[in-house]
Amino acid sequence: MRNSSLKQDFREADIEVGKPMDYAVGIEAVEKAMLPAEEHLGTLRTAKVSLTINQKKGFDCPSCAWANPDHSKTLEFCENGLKNIVWDATPVVIEDAFWQENSLSSMRDKSEYWLGMQGRITKPMYKRAGSDHYEPVSWDEALDVLAAKLRGLDSPDEAVFYISGRIMNEPAYLLQLFARAYGTNNLPDCSNMCHEATGSGMVPSIGIGKSTVHYDDFAWSELVIVMGQNPGTNHPRMLNALEDTKTRGGKIVAVNPLPEASLKRYKNPQTVSGEVAKGTKMADQFVQIRIGGDMHLIQAVAKRVLEAEDAAPGTVLDHDFISEHCHGFDEYRAHIMQVDEAEVLEETGLTSDEIDELAQRYIHSNATIITWALGITQHKKAVGTIAEIMNLLMLKGNIGKKGAGASPIRGHSNVQGDRTMGVWEKISPAFATALEDEFRFTVPTEPGLDSVDAMNAMETGKIKVFLSMAGNLVAAISDSGRAEDQISQVDLTVQVATKLNRSHIVTGKESLLLPVLVRAERDEQESGLQFVTSEDTVCRINMSHGEISPVAPDLLSDVSVLARLGHRVLGGTHPHIDWLGFERDYDSIRDAISRTIPGFENFNERVRKEKSFVLPHPPRDSRTFPTATGRAQFTIEHTEQFPVPEGRLLLQSMRAHDQHNTTIYSLNDRYRGIKKGRFVVFVHPDDLTEQGLVDGQTVDIFSEWPGEPDRVLRGYRAASYPTAKGCAAMYFPEPNVLVPRGAVADVCNTPTSKQIIVRIDPGAEAAAGGRPVAV
Repeated sequence: MRNSSLKQDFREADIEVGKPMDYAVGIEAVEKAMLPAEEHLGTLRTAKVSLTINQKKGFDCPSCAWANPDHSKTLEFCENGLKNIVWDATPVVIEDAFWQENSLSSMRDKSEYWLGMQGRITKPMYKRAGSDHYEPVSWDEALDVLAAKLRGLDSPDEAVFYISGRIMNEPAYLLQLFARAYGTNNLPDCSNMCHEATGSGMVPSIGIGKSTVHYDDFAWSELVIVMGQNPGTNHPRMLNALEDTKTRGGKIVAVNPLPEASLKRYKNPQTVSGEVAKGTKMADQFVQIRIGGDMHLIQAVAKRVLEAEDAAPGTVLDHDFISEHCHGFDEYRAHIMQVDEAEVLEETGLTSDEIDELAQRYIHSNATIITWALGITQHKKAVGTIAEIMNLLMLKGNIGKKGAGASPIRGHSNVQGDRTMGVWEKISPAFATALEDEFRFTVPTEPGLDSVDAMNAMETGKIKVFLSMAGNLVAAISDSGRAEDQISQVDLTVQVATKLNRSHIVTGKESLLLPVLVRAERDEQESGLQFVTSEDTVCRINMSHGEISPVAPDLLSDVSVLARLGHRVLGGTHPHIDWLGFERDYDSIRDAISRTIPGFENFNERVRKEKSFVLPHPPRDSRTFPTATGRAQFTIEHTEQFPVPEGRLLLQSMRAHDQHNTTIYSLNDRYRGIKKGRFVVFVHPDDLTEQGLVDGQTVDIFSEWPGEPDRVLRGYRAASYPTAKGCAAMYFPEPNVLVPRGAVADVCNTPTSKQIIVRIDPGAEAAAGGRPVAV
């Protein structure tokens, strides 16, 4: 199809700010998803993707990682999932004339929305050193350029291999295999910027960093505590599970600085009551917490649980679980009983009555799920907060019990699977041995670079080649203005991609764009139609194969790109890795996985027979804990106060509703009442008054970091909004400019994108064009 995409970018002056909604989804969500699908994909392609997305005989949604129900439905509708498919599978393509007419310099002031709206990349593109334009090249030339650069490096550690959660298990396995056979553990991934804290907090507690619940546990839960997340936008199908909780009489508590429509009321478009009635009331209690106060809150609840046990011995704690399965309870109890209530109230912004109510709900629940997302993981004390969540769950035996458990919600479809496949800058001794036994090469064991450290290494000239499997690291990383300067120091940047984004415009001295199939498209190889697999948030492995024809003939699969690169670079030195065999038949990749990664035994047979299977999870399945003591470990975590100077606010970034990570589907966020733009900062009305500002005023936002000049975004619209007092919010990824590179979580090095001190000053001029002015 001829490119008829967006020509003009948006302006701050066009933004319309209205009233937030008090419910989520409803029949309008179907209209918002289906009408664009019909317009852009046509009737046949729309029908195919709608009936096969998240189905056992179809393909896995490329949006969030929410689990499919244990009992599948004919239609698993998800507004944002379908938007993602329309965005990916659009027949609008970038024609050759576009690359001649648009230099990289001319596109640097364009928004992510504008870039993505140009359409699919359909040919390998090469920016030569000294050029300001991409030009089409053959696949052979593109891969030869990359192979020659890699072979010419002085050390394998001068290369970085990054991966996004869009990449499925089979290519993820090949990427880590290639990097390690090449000689490096420089394997940063998007987990470094989102749920790294989850693994770092859960593993010391129970020995594994994944969800301890099944999908159906939500239906049997008496209490679900939803922390730091907005299900209606980031994982909409979770609302079905939460509705199951309410249908069976369970209660829901929302803990968040922002009130979210989806946690007020849910109108399920697949039910009569959701279409014509008021829908289901969701949260029974809204705990509007100050940004970063979650660890204090959990400790305060735990103290109240312990005090209730002291008042009525033997009636509150699960003593059998603690005595049979846990270690360190006495030390933990002594520590928690010292929690300072005054400090808790100051750091959380809550009252004692609000905490009492939450504690009573937890005390009286016999099966509790605590679920969280990036509103927990992107704080300085994120790891400690998650460890305290595990401590609280263990007090009442809420691990390995029906209707109970820990449920971290990954926000990208296969980010959990990529880590399971071994994509990590560290490698366990067991996995290193398994790879050596299977492929007969010496596996490097020295830890590599995570995302933050990789960007810092670029700044000092230590990185010469950067390969990104999907993703948009330049925009997604903290201190993104600095990141753009850093990436320009790299000799060659390579992006395996489908549509344009910021990381394709801000490049190294040379740059390659390698266009690939999307998940909904058929993948035909020499042995026939292929399928791939993903891992969802409850550890279920799902088969996925596309149903529609590719939009262009020159697209390769992710597997093909890596297999051909592996053959070029390592084919002569690693005879026991059959790269081209992997490309011919993906069964051979799964056979290798089955022999090297526990839980995947008989991989091909099992996934073909059932279309999906659940990985073993000892704490969930048998209350067996792979920790040093063989028991669940109560850990001692120390809070810190996070003082905010007078006249400053705490800033968090967040997605708009029509958005997935850095991909912007439209300029609207109907749940929050925003239309035609993104340059908005949401501020409590009292804070606006105290700052001498008014609703709708143009403002500049400054972040402050010791020893460094202020960072600033200019030309934003101040919007009065009922966020927690002292807190503000902006749409990701633009405010990453404000996040200092040194602002990272303890232990896991994740950028603290949801806990940044800012000041908001009157602005002189509204932002024009698609990007705000960043200094």
